[in-house]
Parts: sequence; structure tokens; C-alpha cells
Amino acid sequence: MAQATAVAKAPPTRRRKSATPRRLPYLLIAPAGLLMLGFIAYPVISVFYYSLQNYNPTKPWRNGFAGLDNFVTAFTDDPDFWSTLGFSLQWVVVQVVLQLLLGLGLALVVNQTFVGRAMARALVFSPWAVSGVLTSAVWMLLYNSQTGITRYLADMGVGTYGTSWLSDTATVFPAVVTAELWRGVPFFAILILADLQSVSKDLYEAAEVDGASRFRQFLHITLPHLKDAIILSTLLRAVWEFNNVDLLYTLTGGGPAGETTTLPLRIASIAVDSHDFGYASALTSIAFVILLFCSMVYLRLSKFGGEEK
Repeated sequence: MAQATAVAKAPPTRRRKSATPRRLPYLLIAPAGLLMLGFIAYPVISVFYYSLQNYNPTKPWRNGFAGLDNFVTAFTDDPDFWSTLGFSLQWVVVQVVLQLLLGLGLALVVNQTFVGRAMARALVFSPWAVSGVLTSAVWMLLYNSQTGITRYLADMGVGTYGTSWLSDTATVFPAVVTAELWRGVPFFAILILADLQSVSKDLYEAAEVDGASRFRQFLHITLPHLKDAIILSTLLRAVWEFNNVDLLYTLTGGGPAGETTTLPLRIASIAVDSHDFGYASALTSIAFVILLFCSMVYLRLSKFGGEEK
């Protein structure tokens, strides 16, 4: 009886809400977050650290803290820095503009209904599935002076035998631009075509009823709808083209006479050939800041994600 009374008088226990459900999402993404921290944050921090050092494994007696000396050298004592940076900007502008225009045109074409559209789409998108190394190898064969395009043109009386477009300063830039266009245009075509699929056909039908021409429909319906896709694709492609190494390195190695040397190629040459990892890290840091600043300004000016007024 007394035991029953004690049990009855005992205060009710409060159930503590478990914090596990609230922490569960963070626990689930923790492994991926740690991997990203290890594979992204650590290399970036290491590059900034070594940019402040004199670090050359072949000359250990000169290693040590350098402060801002590497950055001063880049801006004042290295004429190749400005030439490679200028070519990098030229390369990015030419590639992104041409790839965007050609990719937009191809997307508009394969978005139409016609016989063999599936095959046409496969042919348009296939270069994007080819690796960069294989693309470079294909174009190396096409530009070969003995068995490539110039040989067949010489057989038809156009040009001379033994001509190499990749070793001539007058033709090397159009040659490498063409090779990269073949690989880069499908990227824009894929993204733009995917966005075109979501445009309501009712808008075009209403525009036709109002008497709008095809050009006006493209200008006032298609382009505004593709705005965010174009902004995002051009930004991503600009960053990728700025960091392009594989195709230019394989086709020209930065030549002839440094005509096709981009800043990333210059950085690779300094790090791999000269083993000057401190100065190469400084150039990498400068490139990182340039890309970050230009990306922020571009997104700000383009009003990415904003609604049209």
C-alpha cells in the first residue's frame, strides 16, 4: 500500500526531446563536407602558403619565407606574365563568344522537329563525350603536315606540301581555336537545348497570333527565357577555358615562339620544368583572384537569377 502511494506521488518525468533528428542532416552531409574540405580547401590554402615562400626542391639552400617578393616579381620583373595573361584573356573571349553563338545556333536547329533529329542531336553532342587528350590526338592527326588536312589541300593545289598550321605564327591561333570549338560548342548546345525544352509553346502561338515574326519571337521570348542558362554556361566555360592546359599543351606546347602560351601553361612550365613552386604558387594565386573578381563582377552586372522587369 505504501509502495503504491509512493509511486502515485512521484512527479511525472519529462521526456527530453532528442536532438538527433535536428542534427541528422548535418551528420549525413558531414563525410562529403570533410572530403570537400580536404580536397579543395587544403590545396587552396597550400597554394597561398607557398606563394609567400621561396620553394625550389632543387635549390633547398634558397628556400624560406619570401613575403610578397614573388608577387612583386610577377608584376614588375616578369614580362612573360603580362603576355601570357593577355593571351589568356584573348583566348577566353574568342572561345566563349564563338562557342556561345555556335552552340545557340545548333540548339535552335536540333530543337526543331525533323526527320533524323535524334541522330542529329547525337552527332552534335558527341564531341563533348570525348576526352581532352583524345580530342588533342585527333586534331594532331588532322593538322599533321604529312597526312593531315594540309596534305589533301596541297593535292588540290591549295597551299604547299609540308605546311604545318601549328608551327606558323600566322595560322596557329585559328587552328587551335577551331580544335577547341569542336570540343566546346556541344557544351553550350546541351545546356541551351535543355532550357529550350521548358519554353511554353503557348507563348509562341500567342506571338504568331499577334503577328510577331520569328526574329521578334526569338528576341522577346527565347532570349529572355535563356538568360540564366546563358549567363551560367558562359561563366563556367570562361573559367574552364582560362584554365585550359591539355589541348594547347598537346597541340603546340605553348609555341611557336610562345604565341599560344596561356597563364596556366606558364605556371605549369615554371613548376614542372624549373621546379620553382613558390613563384608558380604566386602566379596561381593571382589567377585565382582574377577569376574570382571577374566572376563576381560578371554575376553582379548580369543580374543572374534576377527577374526581368
